[in-house]
Amino acid sequence: MNDVLKYKDYFATIHYSSEDEVFYGKIEGISDLVTFEGQSVSELKKSFKEAIEDYIQTLQILR
Repeated sequence: MNDVLKYKDYFATIHYSSEDEVFYGKIEGISDLVTFEGQSVSELKKSFKEAIEDYIQTLQILR
């Protein structure tokens, strides 16, 4: 699949908005809504990893 990113044990679906000229994604398989975006593939990957790290940190705080 070309429209999926993986980091640690998390997956995200990826899309592109030609209207906004931005890549965006959503983390799948979790009960929360976590999204991220970037104007390039490298920005998108960086944003995805940051979103995962923020999500993990938030889960640890809530425990």
